[in-house]
Amino acid sequence: MNIFEIQLALPLVATFALILLLIILDAFTGKNKNINYAVSILGLIAVAVAGGYTLHLHPTVFINPDATAFFSKNMLLFGGYAAFFDIIFALAGILTMCVAKEYFDENYANYKEFYSMLIISIFGMMCIAHSNHMIILFLGIEVMSISFYVLTGYIRTRNHAVEGAMKYFLLGAFASGFLLYGIAMIYGATNALYYDEIKTAIVSASITPLYLKLGLGLLAVGIFFKIAAFPFHQWAADVYQAAPTPVSGFMSTAGKVAAIAAFVGISRALIPTDTLDISILSFNHSIQMLIALIAAATMIIGNITALVQKNIKRMLAYSSIGHAGYLLMGIVANNDNGFAGILYYAIAYTLTQVGAFAVVGAVEGKDETNLAVDSYSGLAEVRPVIAALMAMFMFSLAGIPPFAGFFGKYFLFKATIEAGYTWLTIIAVMTSIISVYYYLSIIIKMYFKEKISELTVRRCKLSKITLGLTAFGILFFGIFSYLIINFSSLLFR
Repeated sequence: MNIFEIQLALPLVATFALILLLIILDAFTGKNKNINYAVSILGLIAVAVAGGYTLHLHPTVFINPDATAFFSKNMLLFGGYAAFFDIIFALAGILTMCVAKEYFDENYANYKEFYSMLIISIFGMMCIAHSNHMIILFLGIEVMSISFYVLTGYIRTRNHAVEGAMKYFLLGAFASGFLLYGIAMIYGATNALYYDEIKTAIVSASITPLYLKLGLGLLAVGIFFKIAAFPFHQWAADVYQAAPTPVSGFMSTAGKVAAIAAFVGISRALIPTDTLDISILSFNHSIQMLIALIAAATMIIGNITALVQKNIKRMLAYSSIGHAGYLLMGIVANNDNGFAGILYYAIAYTLTQVGAFAVVGAVEGKDETNLAVDSYSGLAEVRPVIAALMAMFMFSLAGIPPFAGFFGKYFLFKATIEAGYTWLTIIAVMTSIISVYYYLSIIIKMYFKEKISELTVRRCKLSKITLGLTAFGILFFGIFSYLIINFSSLLFR
């Protein structure tokens, strides 16, 4: 490896080195968990800095014909939007760890393997974002998924946590089968596994159409499961409820964004727009229409089901299903504005959802008490600052200005209209109005309802970092939204 290669792959190299260091620390630090925690936080900060360093690079593969085996013949993409996703994943990991340490210390056994598993899942996400080859995509998804199965059942003394992890594992393994068969069919159709070679084969019409359609359909099933899009969303509420609250927040944000990152790379290859072939454009339109219908159903099912939830984690789980539909609108648009909207929405949604789950973790009592929606009644009287922050997060999720959630939806809606899918935008607006009801119901309970029971909120020092950064972030990215979206647009040109 020469210096240029190391510079290109710096985020991946830094994350992999961090994983090895944590494994060694796990073996030699005994019961001391603080070292693992400190190293994990510092390591993720280094990964975020490395991502920022490579962000200025145009998204490209290493095209040197004498590339070393380290790059596996251009299987990886570097710079540009891949580096942007690296920063989001690292940021989500840092914010989650700040909440998780005190959560586990005060409520459950704090096994130090948690930090290793979280970093390994982030490495899988980064492989997904950097993939320029179907096998790298599959390996990245599997590394992320296996880590999530373990994290779901992390509190091994809770029966329903182990049950949720087992359900997640069985369904996830089934979805991985669809994904792998889809990759095989695409290879059979195009005789290629590299994204750019697949795109070339499709544009030149040197493909087997039936195999390509079957392959894309099977591939989509696997990724829709990871996104928790309809009709492959049934696992999400049970898993998010079973998992520790900080893990639920991490899976519903970083995990979902990673699956969308996979869709960005795949759609740019398998749904090319730089062609004049009528048959290919017709095929593209049919694929976009299918994704649009799934996005519409996901938004409708997610938001309507969230209306009737009595558990706050299940409500946020079904809410996250609805947000998966909004993110899919950028894939439907399949243009630079749509992809830029995905990047903006990804960072806005990550900050908002992680902040909301941080509040849930602070309010949650020992043995999972205070998780009912009614438990938030009178919270403003007990902890006015926590209530105010939760209100900000609910406003942002509902898409109310000036918070980042509003502008995230705006940019995606705008890109979808430009692509000619006005009907999908109308459905998105209607479902957003529906979501206002259950988001505002939390605010009403906090400020206008009396306490129905004695409510004790943990005073978490480290969680304040997450709450402060996420609250500041949704305001900052809301006020300076066009600066961020303009920068994001440059990453796809």
